[in-house]
Formats: sequence, structure tokens, C-alpha cells
Amino acid sequence: MTTLANIVLVVAVMALVIQRQMRAQRLDTQRRFWLLPLILGALALRDPQLIDHEHTAVSAVLLAFSLVTVLAMGSVWGWTVRLWRAEDGSVWAKGTKATLAAWGGMIFIRVGLFEAGSAMHIHQASSSLLLGLAVMLLVRSLVVNWRARTMELPQQAAAIG
Repeated sequence: MTTLANIVLVVAVMALVIQRQMRAQRLDTQRRFWLLPLILGALALRDPQLIDHEHTAVSAVLLAFSLVTVLAMGSVWGWTVRLWRAEDGSVWAKGTKATLAAWGGMIFIRVGLFEAGSAMHIHQASSSLLLGLAVMLLVRSLVVNWRARTMELPQQAAAIG
């Protein structure tokens, strides 16, 4: 995919995800939450320009640092989502102000990493954005699903108390 297409795809996915996160929705822990990250990751890994071949080592370190950063931010993001269990036992989720702050922080960090790479004259493919988004979405979904599965059922809470 071209750089412009990658950037448009990243912006579109981010807008969709942020919009969906900020409204209450029933969480389906059985759904294939890994499918979108898998598709984005596969698209990113197909790009032969993912690593700058003129600066292979530094480019790989920058990409690895970027992925570790989005891994951490995906985890933070997953913990900022408010979860609650309805009386029927279903789990609901909604993003909070902290969720928006996590997105803002992630964008700030990504811009900083891009600027650092540019200062070192490293070519940075837009597919690294796709790969980072894939990792972040996967980690966030894993955290939210784990949190949802470990929540007590309303009847269990009443019986214990």
C-alpha cells in the first residue's frame, strides 16, 4: 500500500475506534477481537520498507522501541476503559477521559519517535504506524477482555457479602 493509503487507513481506524470507545457498548468477550489487529499487522509486515535498509540497526531499534511503547500504551488504554456488569450479567464498556488522554499521549509519543527518526535521517515507512496500531489494538482488547472475564457476577457478589 502507498504511504497515503496507509495514513488514511490509520486515521480512519483510529477515528472509528475512538468514536466507538467513547460510547457505552455491550462487550462480547467471545468475538474475534484479534481479527482487525491481525489484518493491520499483516498489511504492515508486507511492506519491504518497514526497516530502513541504509540504517538497518538503528531503524530496527527505533521500530522495536516504538512497538514496546505502543504495547505499554495499549495496556494503559485497556485499564482506562470503564467496565460494569448489567443485571442480566452482560458486561458493558465505555471509554473515559483517561482513555482520551491515553490516545493523546500515544499520538504525542508517536510524533516524538517520528521526529527522533527524522533527526537521525532514518526513513520511516507509514507501515510502522499500521503495525503499531495493530499491536496497540490487540493489547487493549486483551486487557479489556481479561478484565471483563475476571469480573464477579452480580449474584456472586450478593452471595459473598
